[in-house]
Amino acid sequence: RADAVGAPPVAERGRYIVTTTVAVVGKGGVGKTTFSALTIKYLRHVGRTPILAIDGDPSANLNLALGMELHETIGQIREETKQQISNGTFQTGISKPDWFEYRVNGCIVEGDGVDLLAMGRPEGPTCYCAANNMLRTCIDRLGNDYAAVVIDNEAGMEHISRQTTRDVDVLFVLTDPTQRGLAAAEHIVALARDLGTRIGRAYLVINNVDGDLPAPLAARANAVGIPLLGVLPRDPMVSRLDVEGRPLVDLDDTSRVYPAVKALLERALE
Repeated sequence: RADAVGAPPVAERGRYIVTTTVAVVGKGGVGKTTFSALTIKYLRHVGRTPILAIDGDPSANLNLALGMELHETIGQIREETKQQISNGTFQTGISKPDWFEYRVNGCIVEGDGVDLLAMGRPEGPTCYCAANNMLRTCIDRLGNDYAAVVIDNEAGMEHISRQTTRDVDVLFVLTDPTQRGLAAAEHIVALARDLGTRIGRAYLVINNVDGDLPAPLAARANAVGIPLLGVLPRDPMVSRLDVEGRPLVDLDDTSRVYPAVKALLERALE
């Protein structure tokens, strides 16, 4: 596989001939978690399971969108272990990498066809880099046991290289229907190239669109540097489920957005 956006994905990982790794990126507030949750719902529906969902946002709310309980994050494990090593209280009969793998496996939330791993808060200014490297190795190896890995990221692209060195087979860059959002999407695409993240296919998705996409935005989308896969309609049912405290995976074909997401994923993932 080439090291550039647009290179064809080829992989043979773990016990699966192909583990499909999907990453969702975009500036804050564009609906990344909603899109990630509905991507997981679609993959589960078409039988591409088991799925590992990685919540890369420090606010850690993908579990709410999936209707899963979250008890511990990778950030909590990292900070706890860093503190123990700093004050000399870290004592265990196994190696540090094996200890990290044990703790990471322990904070996985198991669900119906999908397991969830939340990254939590990022490293601080005095980060324990050795721990971060061991965590990346552990997460990369863990992903080999799944048919698909879906990563819901915070804004930007830098954290993908911090959290995992996995190749990204399909990258979805989400934006809202604004010039500022499209400018942020273009920046993310450029950053992905600068970081050398290996990406198979990358697509632009414009979310929360009322009616047709205005011509100036359509023209601006063509300058982002990746194909516009499509637009997703604004759906009042998303806000309604949030108000009612119901998971977003409860959205079905009676909603406006889930059929639209399915149509995009059928083209991008098949």
